Amino acid sequence: MSKPQRPPSGRTNLASCIVATVFLIFVIIIIFIVYFTVFKPHDPKISVNAVNLPSFSVSYNSSTVNFTFSQYVAVRNPNKAPFTHYDSTLQLLYSGNRVGFMFIPAGTIDSGRTQYMAATFAVQSFPLVAPQTVSAMGPIQGGGGYRVGPTMEIESKMEMAGRVRVLHIFTHHVDAKADCKVVIAVSDGSVLGFHC
Repeated sequence: MSKPQRPPSGRTNLASCIVATVFLIFVIIIIFIVYFTVFKPHDPKISVNAVNLPSFSVSYNSSTVNFTFSQYVAVRNPNKAPFTHYDSTLQLLYSGNRVGFMFIPAGTIDSGRTQYMAATFAVQSFPLVAPQTVSAMGPIQGGGGYRVGPTMEIESKMEMAGRVRVLHIFTHHVDAKADCKVVIAVSDGSVLGFHC
């Protein structure tokens, strides 16, 4: 004759629940470790390849300048997911004042890829601010104010905002910025150099 089997006791059920809970916690920890090591979102890298002024004119009588500004950049997405950018801008500053502005169209850069972009826009006429040169007889006056120096410096600020969606579940906001100082010869508008 066989003995009738007893239903499992409360201790066995409790032990099974504890083992299952520990296993689930372990799996969740492993998922977070993999997520933050392999799929951790990184900010895109912007490198400015060239700056050019296709047209440039200066009026020495009124000490104003206007030109067309072109900037060529490479944006690298180091993430394991596509980078979708929006609300991105390029602005030019001269002596702390904004003299040019452009919105960068929204787009997507695939994972591990580099996208090359070119931005060209006209900058309206603005007054040149000369460094104040003071001699023993006072400031040196030019045609419409202070004499303009041989070079001028503008600052280019490019900001890209967007998001990276990892595993189609997690969405992360990422930003990329590139600030460059550009030195321009006032005589002919040639770019003498830039540093980012």
